[in-house]
Amino acid sequence: MQRLQKVLLLDEPFPVLINALKDMGLDPVVHYKTPRTDLPDVLEDCVGMVVRSRLRIDRSLLEAAPALQWIARLGVGTEHIDLEGCAERGIEVFTSPEGSRDTVGEHAVGMLLMLMNRLAIADREVRAGDWIREGNRGTEIRGKTVGIIGYGNMGMAFAKRLSGFEAEVLAYDKYRQDHGDAFARAVDLPTLQKESDIISIHIPYTPENHYFVDASFLEAFAKNIYLVNTARGTVLHTADLVRAMKNGKVLGAALDVIEYEEMSFSALQPDTLPEPFQYLRQSERTVLTPHIAGWSFESKAGHSRVLADKINAFYAPRT
Repeated sequence: MQRLQKVLLLDEPFPVLINALKDMGLDPVVHYKTPRTDLPDVLEDCVGMVVRSRLRIDRSLLEAAPALQWIARLGVGTEHIDLEGCAERGIEVFTSPEGSRDTVGEHAVGMLLMLMNRLAIADREVRAGDWIREGNRGTEIRGKTVGIIGYGNMGMAFAKRLSGFEAEVLAYDKYRQDHGDAFARAVDLPTLQKESDIISIHIPYTPENHYFVDASFLEAFAKNIYLVNTARGTVLHTADLVRAMKNGKVLGAALDVIEYEEMSFSALQPDTLPEPFQYLRQSERTVLTPHIAGWSFESKAGHSRVLADKINAFYAPRT
């Protein structure tokens, strides 16, 4: 009997992906808790790898997997995967932004509403017995100009959900041409900075995008702005954001991602973080969530379905 080709599961996918791998004639092998030091012993004959963000997939790990053909990332970010090493080896890297784009779009709208209408603050006050109305007067999205930075899966989903708010929506994407659609007008960055009242960040982390949003970027806006970041923490310079909040250039910030997060997104120890984060924690002009914009029941299944389709397509020409 021919031995099935092995696929290493380093993080747990939704069952739809496991079943799809089996239907492709592959053998999914579970190593959800196996420490990195033990992986070289099980990597030698695996052709595929399913990961989220538990471990760093670096060059030494790739070298321990001579038969590896592809890596499937349950999610979007690939900063923990040696993409250059994969390219040199001809290893395909699949991601699944389509699986969580709707969740991210909804979360970004929710954070913006919380920020501009002081919803979390008002909720806490009522629970504490305080009935404060004038101090919680909100600001409407209607009539504002929303600038979306990065118009891929997430940015487009956010724009679509804004369509009922009667706002002008602009989109800037340095990686795409002619990307305007029914939900956003494509503009260059200076135009977005001139016209926007609100900005939402939807760009991936790359070395080129490290601190893309910094002091000079924020000061280039003609108006004082609200800022939303559901992308990656390190595309935004936290200390520069705090300075911009203190001087009034940024009216409020909604952050699902924090510059100081660890790779696993689960090691944030707030009390040990630098002063800029302490300011954000204490400010009434912030909304903070723990990297959950793409974290829904629907997206958990969605990521696995998307990857199943992409892996199946990878093998389809060979069958």
